[in-house]
Amino acid sequence: MSLGAQEWPARTVPVAGVELHVRDVPDAAVDLPPALFVHGLGGSSLNWTALGWLLNDTVRGIAPDLPGFGRTPLTGAAGINEQADVLIQLIEREFDQPAHVFGNSMGGAVSVVLAARRPDLVASLTLISPALPHPRASASALWFAAVATPRLGQVVLERTRRLPFDRRFKASLAMVFGDPRSLPPEVRAAYEAELRRRDTDPWGMQATVTAARSILRSSVTPPRRSLWADAARVECPVQLIYGGRDRLVDARIRMKAQRSFPNARLLYLPKSGHVAQMEHPEEVEKAFRQLIA
Repeated sequence: MSLGAQEWPARTVPVAGVELHVRDVPDAAVDLPPALFVHGLGGSSLNWTALGWLLNDTVRGIAPDLPGFGRTPLTGAAGINEQADVLIQLIEREFDQPAHVFGNSMGGAVSVVLAARRPDLVASLTLISPALPHPRASASALWFAAVATPRLGQVVLERTRRLPFDRRFKASLAMVFGDPRSLPPEVRAAYEAELRRRDTDPWGMQATVTAARSILRSSVTPPRRSLWADAARVECPVQLIYGGRDRLVDARIRMKAQRSFPNARLLYLPKSGHVAQMEHPEEVEKAFRQLIA
């Protein structure tokens, strides 16, 4: 079976007033350096399955379902800053040394805030298509604006949910992956099963609206308080990874991102979409090993 379809063992961790669903990288030695894997909006801990298996000889990692996503219920706000607060408490609870932090999409933005706010907790950052503010309007930006708008966002999500599942599933594959046809059948089946399960979450719609509003706010925040200002304060080494077929984060922002972090490497994957850790986990693994070497 593909590594991307082999789930990690899960447990529940009480953090910040919520019962976090957390998965542990399997078969990792307890004396390895710690790592934290942070998914994006609409994602879950399952987005890191293959990469965690590939790195279990190097890090002892954990991947939480952020509040409002995966199997963790929504108990409050689910924006970038609130999720960073949750992760700070999670790291303090789980680890006794700085962690290597991986972040994808909105999880990348959350990881930047975490590293800027608490540099003592972060040994390195690996950011895959991080949701940093982009000056160019895009289809995804318009979608975020619609979902973030009071009343309109609820209508958009409700109408989307009423569409046949197969249609929504194909649209999600096309939006998230650079080439859905290249996915191993087991990974595609696991992704489909997770999307079907999400339809049963009573908090899913509200979490999506709250997170979308947070991302939209981050794009209009004054420069001195923006995510770009947070990036400039990050002290640890950073690995940036962008996909040439990403339909959610425009990869043309990659050069600005590399300039904004004081110590950043850049990996550009022309055939990858929004989740390189799922589509090209071996390339992400190699980049991380080079970063920490």
